[in-house]
Formats: sequence, C-alpha cells, structure tokens
Amino acid sequence: MEENLANRSRAELETALRDSSRVLQAMLATQLRSFDDHFQHLLNDSERTLQATFPGAFGELYTQNARAFRDLYSELRLYYRGANLHLEETLAEFWARLLERLFKQLHPQLLLPDDYLDCLGKQAEALRPFGEAPRELRLRATRAFVAARSFVQGLGVASDVVRKVAQVPLGPECSRAVMKLVYCAHCLGVPGARPCPDYCRNVLKGCLANQADLDAEWRNLLDSMVLITDKFWGTSGVESVIGSVHTWLAEAINALQDNRDTLTAKVGPTTPQGPWLREPQGQPPGPRAGAGGPWQPSGLTAARQVSEAKAQLRDVQDFWISLPGTLCSEKMALSTASDDRCWNGMARGRYLPEVMGDGLANQINNPEVEVDITKPDMTIRQQIMQLKIMTNRLRSAYNGNDVDFQDASDDGSGSGSGDGCLDDLCGQKVSRKSSRTPLTHALPGLSEQEGQKTSAASCPQPPTFLLPLLLFLALTVARPRGR
Repeated sequence: MEENLANRSRAELETALRDSSRVLQAMLATQLRSFDDHFQHLLNDSERTLQATFPGAFGELYTQNARAFRDLYSELRLYYRGANLHLEETLAEFWARLLERLFKQLHPQLLLPDDYLDCLGKQAEALRPFGEAPRELRLRATRAFVAARSFVQGLGVASDVVRKVAQVPLGPECSRAVMKLVYCAHCLGVPGARPCPDYCRNVLKGCLANQADLDAEWRNLLDSMVLITDKFWGTSGVESVIGSVHTWLAEAINALQDNRDTLTAKVGPTTPQGPWLREPQGQPPGPRAGAGGPWQPSGLTAARQVSEAKAQLRDVQDFWISLPGTLCSEKMALSTASDDRCWNGMARGRYLPEVMGDGLANQINNPEVEVDITKPDMTIRQQIMQLKIMTNRLRSAYNGNDVDFQDASDDGSGSGSGDGCLDDLCGQKVSRKSSRTPLTHALPGLSEQEGQKTSAASCPQPPTFLLPLLLFLALTVARPRGR
C-alpha cells in the first residue's frame, strides 16, 4: 500500500507540474506566433509594394532583374529565421551583382565582357554608385533583423526550456515525502486534517530544488527580452526598417541613374575609341521614380502587442521559485492557517520547522526531503546553460551586433523548437559568404588619387609583354607577299 501511494503521489505531482508548465508554454507559444507573424508580415508587405510599384517606376531596370530582388527578400527571410547567413556580406553581394546588371542596361551601346562587369561589381562599395542607400540599409537592417530574430528565438528557447524541465522525473525521496504529506494523515486516523502550509512548502522546495536553480538565468533571459523590445521603435527600429526595405532599393536605383555619367567617366570606355563600343541602340531603359513612401507602422496595434508581451514576461519571472507555493495552494488542499488543526507530517498540530530557501544548495537541512546537494540534475543544468547562451545573444543583439544563432543547436543538449529556426532551415546551415578576392588595382578611368582612395581593382587589360608580338604579327600579315 505504501509503495502504491508513493507512486500515486509522484504521478499526481508530476501531472500538476506539467499542467503548470503547459500554461506557461502556451503563453510563450502564442507570443512567438504573434510576433513571428507580425515580422514576416512587415517583410511580405515590403516585397509586395516593390512588386507592385517597381515595374512602373523603373521599367526594364526592374523587370529584367526581378529575380535578384526576389532572391534578396528570400535571403532576408532566411536570415530572420536563423539561417547561418552573414547579412552584411549578403547585402554586399546583392549590390555588386545589381550594379553589374544595371550598368550594362544603362549602357546598351557598350559591349561589356563578363570579366569587366565582374571587376565593376567588385568596386561597388568603393565607387558608391547607389549613393548612401546601401550603407543605410546595411546599418539599419543588421540592427533591426538581429533584434527581431533574437526576440522571437528567445521566446522559442524559453518555451523549450519549460517543456524539457517539465519532463524531468521526480526522485524516490520526493515521492515518499509527498506521500507522507498527502496520504499519511488518512492512515493515522485524521483524514480531515489538511497539510500545514509551511510543511507543504518544505516538501515541494525539496522536490523542486533543481528547478528553482533556473531562477537567476530565467530572470536574466526575460529581462533581456523585455529590454530588446525598445529596439522595435524609431526610424532605425524593427517596425520601420523591415517594412521599408523597398524604399532603400528605390533610392539606390534613383541614385545610380543620377550618378550614371560620373560612374561612366570613372570606369567605362565612353568614346568611339573605346574597345567595347556597340552600335547605338536608342536610349537606355529606366525612368527615375519613387516606389512608395516608407512604411508607417500600425502604432496602436504594434504597441499593444509589445506592451502585452512585456507584461506577461514580467508576470512569469518568478515562475520557478514560486512553483512550490503555487502547487501547494492550488493542488494540495492546504489548511487556511498554521495552527493546531493542520497536518504537520506526524499528527494534527502546529508545524514548527522553518521554511527552507530556494534552490539546491539551501536544501542541505531540509527536514522533509533528503536532498543530495552534490548531485544536481544534469538536464536542468543543460537548460540553465541554454538560458545563459540565449541571454548573451539578446544582449549582443541589443547592442546591434550580429551573432551566429546557428550555435544554439550545438550547445550541449540542443534546444529543439527553441533553436531560433521556425522550420528545418537551421539544419541546412546556409552560407553565402562572399568569394570576392581583395581589390588591389585601379579601375580604368580613375585618377591615381581616386584609385588610391577607393583601393580599386583594375578591369582586365591585355598583358603588356604580348603587345610587341601582336604588332609583329600585324606587320607580317600586312606586308605584300612576293610572287
């Protein structure tokens, strides 16, 4: 009978633990879906605006390069969802390839070989053909996207930690202590006596000692998540930047058209003596136009969403250390006061021992549960480490620093649904690092001073040692043959 009651007691307490954990998991999952939907909605709206306005605004400059723009938005989504992309390199690659394509379209009369265009693309950052738009987008997008994805990933990690900790089994010492708390009064002939509140707290503080050790890092994580929501507002905030990507792209194309003559003077052969002149084919495509104004956030809706999330995160900061008291008051049918009528574990009467502190180390003298404080639960220790890792990433994101979220699945136990990827993207470890080589020479058309300033790379030129040979062959071919 004692063994059956011990097993029943353990099962009842584990069920109560899972029920409490499910409520917290449901709240975190709801917030995750809400913010994820919101951030993706911002980016999708920006892309839809681009697709609706760019064909009329820029003509063939857009339509012939629509795939490049689609690919950029796809990579921004991958980056947000936690793929191992370096955003700055991804953007630099996009601007380089776009410059190659648009420069060729703006100069249809020039026959430009691929190696020349590749050389031009390598100079995109130095020549600044798109004006300030690439730099502004890089600075703001890096901060905005890393803030958005770190916040969503933090929600995922928190939910995952709760789920894994709820699966940690209770030990035999805990089972016996809970059985004594709940059922021994029946065996001793005082079935109507309810457990004394302090007695119940000591039992559950001993049973949940390891769980209480999550408290410090759990609070740090939630504090960091609340803090990073400050990065959602303002001209460089998540709300403004993610929804306005298309405006920077429009500014960039307009700047390229404005800078066309200056750029051509620096890098391109523009006279009939140029080596790659083609027959004139009319005016190049590409009217100058805008592409809609910057995205305006739906202030009240977004503000209400963030305010609600911050309030809920603050409400669950003490979840782990409040568990014993919560379960005692909600599940254990306690006596309303510590008096002579409550069950103290031995008889009906006052419970005299003091209530233990929170955490494993404070259970060394727990009078109700024998706890080995030298053997912490390893699953919970791993989850404490996951909380530390995620907190460090959130703090880095708050400072605008790009961090490698892929590591979340490699830090010990892994983090399942909380690894920052909302599908199976992380397993792919997508990497799009630039393969461009260092630039050491000046582009044709640049002055020596400009070449030094931009560290420009030269476009392909015939090797000088071949020139005498080519001249000799030309003279030989031109000399009249003897009869």
